[in-house]
Amino acid sequence: MKRLLAILITVLLIMTACGNNDTKEKTSDESNKKKDELTAVKVVLDWTPNTNHTGLYVAQEKGYFQEEGLEVEIMLPGEAGADQLIASGQADFGISNQESITEARVQDIPLVSIAAIIQHNTSGFAAPVDKNIKSPKDFEGKTYGGWGSPVEEAVLSTLMKQDGGNIDKLNIVNIGTADYFTAVTRDIDFAWIFYGWTGIEAELREEELDMLYLTDFSDKLDYYTPVLATSEEQIEKNPETVEKFLSAVSKGYEFAIEDPEAAANILIDAVPDLDADLVKASQEWLKDKYQDDAERWGEQKLEVWENYAEWMLENDLLDKELDSDKAFTNEFLPK
Repeated sequence: MKRLLAILITVLLIMTACGNNDTKEKTSDESNKKKDELTAVKVVLDWTPNTNHTGLYVAQEKGYFQEEGLEVEIMLPGEAGADQLIASGQADFGISNQESITEARVQDIPLVSIAAIIQHNTSGFAAPVDKNIKSPKDFEGKTYGGWGSPVEEAVLSTLMKQDGGNIDKLNIVNIGTADYFTAVTRDIDFAWIFYGWTGIEAELREEELDMLYLTDFSDKLDYYTPVLATSEEQIEKNPETVEKFLSAVSKGYEFAIEDPEAAANILIDAVPDLDADLVKASQEWLKDKYQDDAERWGEQKLEVWENYAEWMLENDLLDKELDSDKAFTNEFLPK
């Protein structure tokens, strides 16, 4: 009797194990099937991950991309910039800016801005207070550290001339990706920064800066930077993917606006090497800058594109006029 009972128990255990295996296999198959049904999308950053990119990481972590049927890979740019990867089809979307898209389109590279990540230009020239740079005229006799773009010299020249200064009295050097705080103690007097990251870091370090925002000197320099970009080919061939991508990303940035602390934690978890205090402080500062005075996150205005292109043309930075209507679109933003 005991032997018969032992045999029955063994049979039951085998049947249960088989049933569990069948369930696991079925669940795994369903999961793989759902994954196969997702559209693979690549989005490339313009730089190392930071709070300009938070909406992407939120959309990924909160499942907004999957809800839209997308499997999104967030890529770093590497040696090739985001614009190059988008234009060559190696990435579907990317983080870009109005300056480079304007230049690209004039050179017949069909990039398109599909959303403004931040509504107004938050960049400017920053100097430690002991450098005594209070206005563009004070650039005279100083050393500026940049990345070697013709746009830099044009902006510096415009601001200095407007303030009665002479750019010939400014020393310009290329510091590439050197750390701002190291450079201003060793090689340069000031540099062009985004306050939402480097400026906030200065606050945390208790290093006071004199900040000259570009928007303080010209409305034409209040352009969109950064933006989300794609190619004309992507828009023509996969408009539904563009719409779904922006639907998810919009939710991501709206989440960051409503709950910056939770959004910051998502970015920190995704990129543990980031300074957590900097991410949290930067996220808090940016929460009101993402949408700002626009009716919805991502909205772009034609006049902003026309004004900046006109400024670039006036400063011999473009070979011909930009067809601003084709450089951006609000078509795929959620209504």
